Amino acid sequence: MWGRIEQQDFRSRVRGTLLGSALGDALGAPLAGLTLDGIREAHGPDGLTAPATAHGRRGRVTAATQLTLFTVDGLIRAHVRRDTGAWHPPTDIHRAYLRWAATQNDWGPDERRKDNGWLAQEEWLYARRGPDRACLTGFADDVLGTLDQPKNPAARGTAAATRSAPFGLLVGWEPALVLQLAVECAAQSHGHPTASLSAGALAVIVHGLTRGDSLDSAVQRTLGLLGARPGHQPVTDALQRALSAVTQGSPGPRAVETLGRAADGAGPDPDGPDAADALAVAVYCALVAEDIAHGLRLAVNHGGDSTAAGALCGALLGALHGETALPAPWLAELEGRATLLEMAEDFALEMTQGPSLHSPTEASPGWLARYPRG
Repeated sequence: MWGRIEQQDFRSRVRGTLLGSALGDALGAPLAGLTLDGIREAHGPDGLTAPATAHGRRGRVTAATQLTLFTVDGLIRAHVRRDTGAWHPPTDIHRAYLRWAATQNDWGPDERRKDNGWLAQEEWLYARRGPDRACLTGFADDVLGTLDQPKNPAARGTAAATRSAPFGLLVGWEPALVLQLAVECAAQSHGHPTASLSAGALAVIVHGLTRGDSLDSAVQRTLGLLGARPGHQPVTDALQRALSAVTQGSPGPRAVETLGRAADGAGPDPDGPDAADALAVAVYCALVAEDIAHGLRLAVNHGGDSTAAGALCGALLGALHGETALPAPWLAELEGRATLLEMAEDFALEMTQGPSLHSPTEASPGWLARYPRG
């Protein structure tokens, strides 16, 4: 049962998670591919301190935000389709990601696709914003990647993690189930355990924060769950590094760089930045953040994957503090803000009022038009 105060808090955290992730994504986008020295040369000695131009204007988001929206769409549809007796959320998430793949190949919405719902009709989503190669290949056909037969088993990049915060918003689920679902859905494009378990870890941390836990407690619970999963060590080590770094001097770009591969001499990963490194940066920056703007600036100003670290840190801080703590001037310029808010409201409505919207015997026609059972 949801009381009014609980519903208000949950809605604020859902909006905070989705908007915070998008803000971090947009803030980091102009820094893609730059070293720390390159960032300072382009934006001054303090690095990037406010949104800058990327993909044509300030506030533009990348494929990370696009895919996050489709993750939410898939989760809502999974709950709607449960009325039919079909309950396999990974299938509904996969179908949502296939709808995202269509936005990367089509000129605009195709009204002949009866399962589009409202999100796939949003024309601004039909743009390529640096999509990860593993996402493009993983969703290039209808074959569902699984943990036994994952897509791109060598891919350990960040794209699966950056789309996985919405799994943590399933506050009625147990943390172990949240972890399992996020890992299964990550394997649809990123089959390496480092990538899939980083996605699962991010989801479980967001889950704890949305339930009202402190960030440290949420990370500790996540470490406990990860310990039983094969291949967990790189992700576990990354989270432990983030916790340890909090006590090792003042926060700053150099401290952030030590958490990632950019500073350890290992050289660049030919398949892209490592998801565990980006997660470590995000967790550290969220732990030491004076406020959300400070945490996001810290998360993007380094030589690693600025976009991913910003998106992950934004999701954590948004879930922790809710939407009212987000920097208003940055929100004012954020691309897709109306869509993100609408999706956040629909998700909260489904989670708190689902039985009044649909059941095995009847349903709101407007809701089914937005989220077809398919």
